Amino acid sequence: MGLWFTEKQTDNFGITMKIKKTLHTEQTDFQKLDMVETAEWGNMLLLDDMVMTSVKDEFVYHEMVAHIPLFTHPNPKEVLVVGGGDGGVIREILKHPSVEKATLVDIDGKVIEYSKKYLPEIAGKLEDPRVEVTVGDGFMHIAESDNQYDCIMVDSTEPVGPAVNLFTKGFYAGIAKALKEDGLFVAQSDNPWFKGDLIQSVQKDVKEIFPITRLYTANIPTYPSGMWAFTIGSKKYDPLEVKEERFHPIETKYYTKELHKAAFVLPKFVQDLL
Repeated sequence: MGLWFTEKQTDNFGITMKIKKTLHTEQTDFQKLDMVETAEWGNMLLLDDMVMTSVKDEFVYHEMVAHIPLFTHPNPKEVLVVGGGDGGVIREILKHPSVEKATLVDIDGKVIEYSKKYLPEIAGKLEDPRVEVTVGDGFMHIAESDNQYDCIMVDSTEPVGPAVNLFTKGFYAGIAKALKEDGLFVAQSDNPWFKGDLIQSVQKDVKEIFPITRLYTANIPTYPSGMWAFTIGSKKYDPLEVKEERFHPIETKYYTKELHKAAFVLPKFVQDLL
């Protein structure tokens, strides 16, 4: 029969998958880390028994975190990723020729180490010369940065454990300070089916800091509910007003220039959250 793993996404609902084998398991200084090979999704990273990424569907999340802000900003040169130790967002960022430096700050070095070993398709660009990888506290890195970044991507886990501070108004205020005068950021914001209150809270906090605040969604089958939300906060540039000539060709599997704007078209029940 094989081993089956269930991520309990709410008290009454979970997602179950067949595990072919466990590649690595460890209690790090910050969280429980498991690398497993699944029958349906290929190699998968679990943190505290929550699905973080899998080889089969990872491109959706990583493309939508990276390309929405990087095509919205007219000339992104210096980019920061908070979290994202699997390296997927970094891989996508490097597809933009304007980017001169991409900094990754993840609090758990073990995520970086084992992603390189077991998820090379995702982590394969972490050694690129344009990339600086730092094992450290992203919250503190933001607090110590001033007028430095064009774009910031917050690629965090759900708001539990070491990621709790990454969903606070103080963190968003720190992001605003760390960004240049025309900078923008995006943060994963969980899902509207089970975490509508979180989306409302994030939207309220970001709107009080950034003049342009928008929500967009993508379909990620291994994440709770399959519908995943992202919040973008921008000082100057509106993701819905990107000019056609700004979309240079890149290789993607999910993101397209048409989807760039379509992702902001929300179902009525999600609009009602805002």
